[in-house]
Amino acid sequence: MAIQFTLNGKAQSVDVDPQMPLLWVLRDRLNLKGTKFGCGMALCGACTVHIDGEATRSCITPISEVAGKKVTTIEGLSAGLSHPVQEAWIELDVPQCGYCQSGQIMSAAALLAKKPRPTDAEVDSAMNGNICRCGTYQRIREAIHRAAELHGATARQALPEKKPTNPGETAAMTSDEPAAVSMAAGGAE
Repeated sequence: MAIQFTLNGKAQSVDVDPQMPLLWVLRDRLNLKGTKFGCGMALCGACTVHIDGEATRSCITPISEVAGKKVTTIEGLSAGLSHPVQEAWIELDVPQCGYCQSGQIMSAAALLAKKPRPTDAEVDSAMNGNICRCGTYQRIREAIHRAAELHGATARQALPEKKPTNPGETAAMTSDEPAAVSMAAGGAE
């Protein structure tokens, strides 16, 4: 029986045993090698992909569970490594051996899609279960925060140009910022 789903933005159909793990469909049938096998028990995070935007361990997910859903792998996260998480990973030289990094990146991207400015505690919670044998956890956390900055800069660039409307307001300010700037400068509101 053919199972149909969307893979990295394109319609996909595979005729495999419905209980075959998604990981093996991706790697062995569709030749997408970026998603890694780590433990086979959803404990290490190396096999993380997005299913309908949720970070999911593909090693224990039967292909039948993705029927009609959207699956994104590391290969489909962005064109030309342009996702803010990928940019931050490269900028901060996060990987050491690199084996776990596709899973780390996919988990980080899912976190930032839900929480654009996570705290250290939120990063630690979201990344819990993603094991890095090289111990690059500090660089991973730093890169997630950097990706949040990059994502924020990208989002601000995409906004329509705002014209100042009140005295003391600049084009970059939101409507509540002039009061905050005034208060920070010693004014009262």
